[in-house]
Amino acid sequence: MANLMDRIVITGVGLTAPNGNSLAEFRKNLLSGCANIQRIDMRYMGLVLAGVCTFSATDYQSKKELRTGTRAGSIGIYCAHKALEDSKIDIDAMDKSRIGIYVGITEHGNVETENEVYQISKFGYDTRFWNHHHNPRTVANNPAGEVSINLGITGPHYTLGGACAGGNLGLIQGVQMLRLGEVDMALVGGVSESIHTFGIFAGFKNQGALAEHADPNKASRPFDKARNGIVISEGGCFFTLERLESALARPNAKIYGEVVGYGINSDAESAVLPCSQRQKECVDLALNKAGIKPSDIDIVNTHATSTILGDIKECQALREAFKDAPNTHFNNTKSFIGHAMGAAGSLELAGNLPAFEDHIVHPTINVEDLDPECALNNLVINKPKLLTKVDTILNNSFGMLGINSVVIVRRYEAKI
Repeated sequence: MANLMDRIVITGVGLTAPNGNSLAEFRKNLLSGCANIQRIDMRYMGLVLAGVCTFSATDYQSKKELRTGTRAGSIGIYCAHKALEDSKIDIDAMDKSRIGIYVGITEHGNVETENEVYQISKFGYDTRFWNHHHNPRTVANNPAGEVSINLGITGPHYTLGGACAGGNLGLIQGVQMLRLGEVDMALVGGVSESIHTFGIFAGFKNQGALAEHADPNKASRPFDKARNGIVISEGGCFFTLERLESALARPNAKIYGEVVGYGINSDAESAVLPCSQRQKECVDLALNKAGIKPSDIDIVNTHATSTILGDIKECQALREAFKDAPNTHFNNTKSFIGHAMGAAGSLELAGNLPAFEDHIVHPTINVEDLDPECALNNLVINKPKLLTKVDTILNNSFGMLGINSVVIVRRYEAKI
């Protein structure tokens, strides 16, 4: 039965990032300033900077499944299993038709299509050499569908094409479906396989937005005067979402936080240029849904991608939205792992969730000369900052075509 007032909580986190394959490892590296960016050989372009994940795909898939499936699907399967293990839920004891899978993506299918075209070019473009798994590998619902098949989940599965806002959108969709009574549990988040496609690297390079630096681990440098573009990364993060009453019925459940607000809106102006006013309005929308003031937010994880204009526009929005919030702190996760596209929102939220327990704001690294136009009150740079408390976290994720998403998570309290 629908209950739009249901309290929705996060009880499991499963992730893979360039600098960690678990929340504990990821968090440790965020606090210690450990980035992990490398150079990879991109067909037609040579060496490019990228964030590469090194998770063990064969933990949950056979070699045959890896051959017929996709990289995005493998990332999703790994993250889904880890989220379920973390939540200590035995889905085989559940009605699997009451579990939903909602996955945010930036793009899907380009990797497989590029590879197939390249392969058949060696055979005079004879379609007999085209992979007969191509169609199921390239449909937009593939990453969520591969998770569904792997886990035998028969409830709704689909992806949400929200560009770089996708990770937040997956979580928001799960919250909505739980409150509508459509599902009893949801696996939500985002995935990215973007480092395996030539097109996205070429596109950003031609826009003048592809980062370069002699030291790969300093290439992603949001807010720094010398920033020169995006480091493209792969990765994924899934959360287990439940109604609070479901989590409390399990004595071994760990509640990471409660989703209390969210906002989604559109710039409706440009395909690539951000609008600070619409971003600010999206933050306001999330705060209003949560019923809280800007000053109630302890940490804002910024979307900032290390592009010149993008960082400036977001900082303009944040200065306006939080002008009356002198104790709100700001950080950025892309400085460690690059831009994980559809996975960015969920990964960046996950990296901040442990702050509810340790009260530490992880820093933005690689800020050697702060751009004055990116100056924010309480911007945490280069080293962590210990606060007396962390009760509420706000996560920004914005994408091309002007899609904006904001999620607010609060430390769980029995009574609110």
